[in-house]
Amino acid sequence: MTGGRQMSGQVVHFEIPADDVARARSFYADVFGWQLDTMPDMNYTVARTTPTDSAGMPIRPGAINGGIFTRSDPVHHPVITIDVADVDAALGKVERTGGKTVMPKQAVGEMGYVGYFADPEGNIVGLWQTAT
Repeated sequence: MTGGRQMSGQVVHFEIPADDVARARSFYADVFGWQLDTMPDMNYTVARTTPTDSAGMPIRPGAINGGIFTRSDPVHHPVITIDVADVDAALGKVERTGGKTVMPKQAVGEMGYVGYFADPEGNIVGLWQTAT
């Protein structure tokens, strides 16, 4: 437990990088009916794949939403994001167990923090820490 909050370890988000974000938005909206909301100040599109409550959280247990953004280093392929109590602590454990930090902890507005790592197989995985 860190900062009064225990990590869930569950997948809570996904991200899809795109060379042409408008094209990707159109594709996922047309094919799957996703509701897409742009966040121009963050150069990000929120992808709602499932109904949400007034706080924007999925209503269905186990359901997740995600995002679409311009492809750039270190993320070139779709990524799953895992909930943790502390991004820095999780990245430390990643490093100690054979993984590698590819993007250290960064603030996402006032919502929380994100970081990315490569697992020992070379897969890029995201970490999410909700702001307290």
